[in-house]
Amino acid sequence: MAKLEARGLTKRFGEVVAAQDVSFRVEEGELLALLGPSGCGKTTVLRMLAGLTPPDRGRVLIAGEDVTPLPPEARGVGLVFQNYALFPHLSVFGNVAYGLRFGRRLPRKERSRNVQKLLELVGLSGYERRKIHELSQGEAQRVALARALAPQPRVLLLDEPLSALDAALRVELRGELRQLLKRLSITAVHVTHDQEEALAIADRVGVMRKGHLEQIDAPEVLYRAPKTPFVASFLGRANLWPGVIVSVSSGEAVVEVAGVRVPVQGEAPSPGEEVYVFFRPEHVAVGEGPYEAEVQHAEFLGDRWQVHARFRGLPLLLYSPRSCQGGERLRFRFSTPPRLLPCPANWL
Repeated sequence: MAKLEARGLTKRFGEVVAAQDVSFRVEEGELLALLGPSGCGKTTVLRMLAGLTPPDRGRVLIAGEDVTPLPPEARGVGLVFQNYALFPHLSVFGNVAYGLRFGRRLPRKERSRNVQKLLELVGLSGYERRKIHELSQGEAQRVALARALAPQPRVLLLDEPLSALDAALRVELRGELRQLLKRLSITAVHVTHDQEEALAIADRVGVMRKGHLEQIDAPEVLYRAPKTPFVASFLGRANLWPGVIVSVSSGEAVVEVAGVRVPVQGEAPSPGEEVYVFFRPEHVAVGEGPYEAEVQHAEFLGDRWQVHARFRGLPLLLYSPRSCQGGERLRFRFSTPPRLLPCPANWL
């Protein structure tokens, strides 16, 4: 039995479809990230899971129990908001202790011990008497997490909790957050628009687009074997070349791209069908090979150069160990065979 399950969640705001038939399962102790651009519906889905937004259709189950009609405080969920939603008039202790109001009633001494344990857990021992305005952003985020964990929720929901932090602190805290949730075996759903954060923190990632869940898989599967052009382009850097299938065999196909035939991996439809040839910049080896591209410009990334080129009029992004000049001709080959992706209408 899944710890958390969304079944066909649908929500409209007037003419806008915020979420359409969104379904997924989160297993006990699993960390799922919902990833997508602004306006894709990921926060609406999180709010439906929490009970803050009622779905027009669909159900939410926690440990097999249908909690759809229940208010947020009766669902056994913990919430960490983007802006932390801490009480400025309360101390750190008071904010964390507030979270205990939503669990079982405890004697004062036991409540105090629980708050101390939670603060120690998030690395804030000794901060009990500090006011919220005296904290850094990272410390405030830890207080919000401790408050959400205080009532021992069945499921933890996190709405872009790291987005307000600077880049270096985000990287540091995302590692801490994953380690903490895994140590406590907490089932969690983490909403973010940051691709790197989602890949680094989650056991599985669900990519959303225009209210639909396009694909849900392990981070490495999503990156290496996306099922749609949107997932391929949204996660990391991708080359997508339009082409037409020339021939098909078991698990392989040949696609004609700009007058050149390229062998690709993947189950293909019939010859004559329009498709995309997908590959990452790191899947291209520079210096030799059957293909030639013209360099447009190059950017220095520290350990390598990112080269923008054109292959028979098509954009090509690749990595090179050396600098390349505009107008230079580069020979290249595919170090990893490209994959085949469908060519849906209006996927951008």
